[in-house]
Amino acid sequence: MSEIFGVVGAGTMGNGIAQVAARAGFKVVMRDVAPAFLMRGMGAIDKSLQRDVEKERLSAGEKQSIVDRIQTTTDLSDLRDAFIIVEAVTEDLSVKSEVFKTLDGIAGGGAILASNTSSISITKLGAVTRRPDKVIGMHFMNPVPVMKLVEIIRGAATTNETYEKIHALTEKLGKIPLECHDSPGFISNRVLMPMINEAIFALYEGVATRESIDGIMKLGMNHPMGPLTLADFIGLDVCLAIMNVLHDGFGDSKYRPCPLLKRYVDAGWLGRKSGRGFYEY
Repeated sequence: MSEIFGVVGAGTMGNGIAQVAARAGFKVVMRDVAPAFLMRGMGAIDKSLQRDVEKERLSAGEKQSIVDRIQTTTDLSDLRDAFIIVEAVTEDLSVKSEVFKTLDGIAGGGAILASNTSSISITKLGAVTRRPDKVIGMHFMNPVPVMKLVEIIRGAATTNETYEKIHALTEKLGKIPLECHDSPGFISNRVLMPMINEAIFALYEGVATRESIDGIMKLGMNHPMGPLTLADFIGLDVCLAIMNVLHDGFGDSKYRPCPLLKRYVDAGWLGRKSGRGFYEY
């Protein structure tokens, strides 16, 4: 079996996954559509590893070895020898489906295709390929190098063999795999996003200020950051996309995205990445 670990997407999640895989000893091929995105992704990896060097968790030589194990490309066909390819592109079913269709035609017959989706159906992604038995969800948490959880999602056709391989691989990456079945938002976002959405409703209705809402949840519930700060960290566009998946998937009004969330996304106030969300950055 080839030990090449493929990653599609060099954004926040993709470069984090590439870093973790390279650190675990795999040769990584990371693909994105433009050289500028790959450069930015490698810059983020370098910065993250440098912090570990400064904290004496890594030597400079070890850092260089990790970086050297990552090859970047704009050509999907460079992933043809990978034993696993993890897709980490934008949270959009049509975009992900196209990627999976293409990867299915490129990857070797035994290769597993995994998605880092935070809410989209693994069953649907598997159905666009000729290997739905080898399609699975590997939902890493942000920031990937720090967070221990990988939510493993079985599609309707995912076999036990595929699940066992991904469970073992996740442990090899130094992560903790926890399993759930394919359902809108899985477990993490089915529980988290309605909480964030409810906090936005409380702000929208003038129940409390953003500082009070976040402070009450931090101090009262021992959350490391308040829900509005967390929404800004995740990206309000991502929060809205997940709420729409929950609302469409369950057809239940309790998952209706708050109008204030929609308005902020329409304004381009997406949180930390755009410089403004519920807070200014």
